Amino acid sequence: MNNAALLKRYRLKPHLPRHVAIIMDGNGRWAKKRRLPRIAGHRAGAHSIREIVRLSGELGIEALTLYAFSTENWKRPKTEVGLLMQLLKQYLRSEVEELLRNNVQLRTIGNTEDLPAEIQRELEKAIHATAHCAGLRLVLALSYSGRADLARAAREIAKEAKAGKLDPADITEKTIAQALSTADFPEVDLLIRTSGEFRVSNFLLWELAYSEFHITKTLWPDFRTPHFIRALRDFQGRQRRFGGVESIVGSVMSWAR
Repeated sequence: MNNAALLKRYRLKPHLPRHVAIIMDGNGRWAKKRRLPRIAGHRAGAHSIREIVRLSGELGIEALTLYAFSTENWKRPKTEVGLLMQLLKQYLRSEVEELLRNNVQLRTIGNTEDLPAEIQRELEKAIHATAHCAGLRLVLALSYSGRADLARAAREIAKEAKAGKLDPADITEKTIAQALSTADFPEVDLLIRTSGEFRVSNFLLWELAYSEFHITKTLWPDFRTPHFIRALRDFQGRQRRFGGVESIVGSVMSWAR
């Protein structure tokens, strides 16, 4: 089915978000509700990832960033962390063919050097295998921290200034944005958080400055096509002002007439 047909099928307008970011929350609660081990929730969540990645590519969304593993997640029990790493390895091995079929390029952000060596090798293989793909860019945030990324960017900028390559007076918002790990991607238009929590959890702190937020109580393993379409429709119904007031004034004047 082509892009236009999909838009019509799901009753979506053409102006989709270029970049969607998702905090995939609720795997543990999903498992607890079913009296299953937490890892069962993470395994179930992998099915949601596959479905949302495929649909994002079909709809023509340019980038999809998934908060897969934060730096804070290292504080979880070693057994759970180990199982999560094994699940990530399985995902990378099993999904490369799916990504290639759907023309999806895999990218990462975060301190991936903190991951086990075998995971780093699997990531390198998957990234290399999909490097030529020109469709959706799937970005996995792994061992990621928004604050740490900002601190790293600040250090890089400071080095440039110290070396005399950059005048501190010339440092702008663009300078900072270009030093972040997300510099290659469009700005985040839409953030989706599952499980109903109202916080960003140290995720893309700079990049979310003007993003639209969609919070759903649906737990991540239950988040599928209808939920994603609902989030996209919600986005398309928003009036994005980017800090301006012209649209507010316009709507008030229209009402007054």
